[in-house]
Amino acid sequence: MPTKHCVKTYVPESYYHVYNRGVNKRRIFLDDQDYSVFLSLLKRYLSDETVPNKYNITYENLSNEVEVLAYCLMPNHVHLLIYQISPDGMTNLMRRVFTAYSMYFNKKYKRVGGLFQDAYKASHIDSDEYLQHISRYIHLNPAKWATWNFSSLDYYRVNKVSSWINHKRILELFKDSEEYLSFLADYEDYKRSLDEIKHQLADH
Repeated sequence: MPTKHCVKTYVPESYYHVYNRGVNKRRIFLDDQDYSVFLSLLKRYLSDETVPNKYNITYENLSNEVEVLAYCLMPNHVHLLIYQISPDGMTNLMRRVFTAYSMYFNKKYKRVGGLFQDAYKASHIDSDEYLQHISRYIHLNPAKWATWNFSSLDYYRVNKVSSWINHKRILELFKDSEEYLSFLADYEDYKRSLDEIKHQLADH
């Protein structure tokens, strides 16, 4: 959530890498339900489908203000690739999602106080090359990225479709899904080679 008394200005029609983690690096997802609840909150505000609350009041739809292009949820942090349409779209979405998730988590685990760091980070992406790199960085975040259940990779792998995530903005930068997956795998091989070199150097 934005730092109190700190005004941030974000550019409309722009891409951002949003990152947040648990306060004191604590875990923010303790079981599969926690991951599912966080994703359901994104869907609540971005889906074409109307989602009412328990009082039958419809939640505000922000799909005309902001889009999620990719995500990866890790045990103690969150990565989101965002396309901001309106100047306040990203702030509106992040405030609602992080606040609602914190309330859910604190109630479930009988805790009080802030769950996330007091400010999410949002880095502006200003080129297609950087956009490709960030999408790859997000999807390769887990050590076992190819089988990690809590990222948007399946939308890229099998061109899975959902109204609350717009992966097509990234795939349009590639020939097809297969080329994108090769883009990920090639870099994974490169990282592995670097790790092996570092290990060999450490042995001498």
